[in-house]
Amino acid sequence: MNLSLRHMRAFAALASARNFTRAAEECHLTQSAFSALIANLEDGLGLKLFARNTRNVDLTSEGEAFLNIVKSLLPETERALEMMRDQAVLKRGKVAIAALPTICSSILPALIETFHAAHPDIELIIEDVANATCIEQVRQRRMDFALCAATFQGGELVMETLASDRFHFVCHPRHPLAGRRRLTHTEVQQAFPIIVYDQASSIRQHLDAAIYPLHWRKSYEVNNLSSAAGLVAAGLGATIVPTLGVRQFQVFGLRIIPIDLPLERRGICLLRHKHREPSLAAAAFMQVVRERFARELEALYTDALASG
Repeated sequence: MNLSLRHMRAFAALASARNFTRAAEECHLTQSAFSALIANLEDGLGLKLFARNTRNVDLTSEGEAFLNIVKSLLPETERALEMMRDQAVLKRGKVAIAALPTICSSILPALIETFHAAHPDIELIIEDVANATCIEQVRQRRMDFALCAATFQGGELVMETLASDRFHFVCHPRHPLAGRRRLTHTEVQQAFPIIVYDQASSIRQHLDAAIYPLHWRKSYEVNNLSSAAGLVAAGLGATIVPTLGVRQFQVFGLRIIPIDLPLERRGICLLRHKHREPSLAAAAFMQVVRERFARELEALYTDALASG
């Protein structure tokens, strides 16, 4: 038989009340409907669960054994159903996101704030990782989605472009180019070394591809933007960063100058797995990303121009 939650609740009510009328009232059923439900349960199991007479309702030995099962099964079933109902109205759930460190430090906090205002009980798991790791985390289905630099993957991954990130030359106010309002890549590449990033960095990959087959002259190579910011603030070089990364340099009062590159913009995307159906919570967060990301990035760009 198909043992339902109604069967278990009716059985538990009668086992407790030992009276059909009181048990039916507890289950909000008529006595005839309640009696039919108990009879259906006994017929389905092929067992007599209750011994009835004109005055009493008692459990049979089989009923006692079934009661032990229901005592264990019923609370777990009700708890599971409650959890699923909560998820349906976004009171529970979990969203796992992989994102570039520059996105985690710039735009993601505002998106999280917006999402949590509407869904405060949803758990968010954030991993700030390199672009290749973002892609691999989604490919392995460890994350619901990733926010990363656009890259053609095809096959099992789906890429939605959210916005385009622009680049800026960042230098100390005493740098020879500090007085410029805009620069071309040739002015920098031919005459000045820059602080570059690890080859696994999506920033490095875009900058290298932008002037290929030429190469940037390198003063230092670092792993993260905070290291570059410290070197630039000390007057030990200049660097080129995307709009997503400029906030880490603004605190030092550095010059932030737009730079024209042959590959001027870097696409930023929402990456998800084609065969992983998003949970309701993940779908809700992705909707916030689609609605807000481009606006937040444009605001960062405007702020960078004003502070530069």
